[in-house]
Amino acid sequence: MGPLSPARTMRLWGPRSLGVALGVFMTIGFALQLWGGPFQRRFPGLQLRQPWAPSPGPAVPSCPPRQRLVFLKTHKSGSSSVLSLLHRYGDQRGLRFALPARYQFGYPRLFQASWVKGYHPQGEGTQPPFHILCHHMRFNLKEVLQVMPSDSFFFSIVRDPAALARSAFSYYKSTSSAFRKAPSLAAFLANPRAFYRPGARGDHYARNLLWFDFGLPFPPEMRTKRGYPHLPGDPNPPALHILPSGTGSRAHTLDPNALFPPAPPTADGHSQTPSPAALDLGSSSFIQWSLAWLDSVFDLVLVAEYFDESLVLLADALCWGLDDVVGFMHNAQAGSERGRNAVSDGGLTTEDRQLTARARVWNNLDWALYVHFNRSLWARIKQYGQGRLESAVAELRARREALAKHCLLGGEALDPKYITDRRFRPFQFGSGKVLGYALRSGLSLQEREECERLATPELQYKDKLDAKQFPPKVSLPFKTSKLLAP
Repeated sequence: MGPLSPARTMRLWGPRSLGVALGVFMTIGFALQLWGGPFQRRFPGLQLRQPWAPSPGPAVPSCPPRQRLVFLKTHKSGSSSVLSLLHRYGDQRGLRFALPARYQFGYPRLFQASWVKGYHPQGEGTQPPFHILCHHMRFNLKEVLQVMPSDSFFFSIVRDPAALARSAFSYYKSTSSAFRKAPSLAAFLANPRAFYRPGARGDHYARNLLWFDFGLPFPPEMRTKRGYPHLPGDPNPPALHILPSGTGSRAHTLDPNALFPPAPPTADGHSQTPSPAALDLGSSSFIQWSLAWLDSVFDLVLVAEYFDESLVLLADALCWGLDDVVGFMHNAQAGSERGRNAVSDGGLTTEDRQLTARARVWNNLDWALYVHFNRSLWARIKQYGQGRLESAVAELRARREALAKHCLLGGEALDPKYITDRRFRPFQFGSGKVLGYALRSGLSLQEREECERLATPELQYKDKLDAKQFPPKVSLPFKTSKLLAP
């Protein structure tokens, strides 16, 4: 992750000096007097409530934008909103996506390169390179590196397992046998083993879902004779490998030939390479090795509870402009909230605090993973600068609000019953209603194209990209050519 070690990370909430606060205020005040750039050029009719401008700094990034990207789309963690940004960014620039035949890469089985549409193994024909791999998968590094360049930017997103459990229970109640049998999430968490059976159909949604999505091995006590979590059909069991550098931010290039199993420290403090059978998978040391592996592979892991802060850091890491990460929330359920500071228990009722605590204990691997990446995010924020971040987040939110008022009917997400255009009606799944967007009338052609990119749900956008990259070989009537338009 960042250049700071976990021992040096810290949470940055707390009192700040009056001088820092004054500096932030002056920075924002200066920005209020400026306006222009690509954001307004794309929306010439857009009037912001405040004339925001880019944060002070060079107008042109000093580094080239990163365009080889691997995004591990985790479940129920705000990942659909990140996917929307990637769809829009790649679509605008004609980048090539590594797409699944349908909408997921064989999930919940481990990712296989052969599932990428249009992929050919090295040496078998010629193919244009892929730029972005971002749809649902269970992460499998070795196979990912068959598809994507080794110097790709790897990133993902995590969410507090207590909040994730609430969302997953509602969304996957009909899919997970454990959730289906439980009358409520509170009843499930009060006695989860009365409902949960490792290896049962869909029950990977019911415990340590993040850990599962990252493709990490599970401790022995979480396995069964059926080989959970190795699902039927997996050609290879999940294997943990780590770069020789071990911890901290990974090298710029992942070398699949240089990967080796994690080594526990010996009595003299040095490490050795044991056989897989020698690993104590149930120990806290194994969890730390797993987290070190993630650090060696992923350049950045976003945190859903600090979504806007994460987006600012993502734009900075990719050398993108702030406009590239301004977007709308997608796949959100009606009545749900992805509140900032949701990791703290302040303001919760006694019952909610009890449910939160039980959810974190039951999803203990996810909680360890979440705490690790929450710390690393705030270490990165410290390096970026707290005042600079606050200014950028304020600007991001102002632009999002202005775009919503300019593009959207009602200026916000709508119940799907009010969305008559099928291109913008999100797929409905689970017990809750998935909100979506409708465009307001009166937009110019250019503005409508931009607003459509912002409002299109992930499934429809994937179909659009698919038609663009793999147009039908037969001639189409002229009137249907719009399907192939960017």
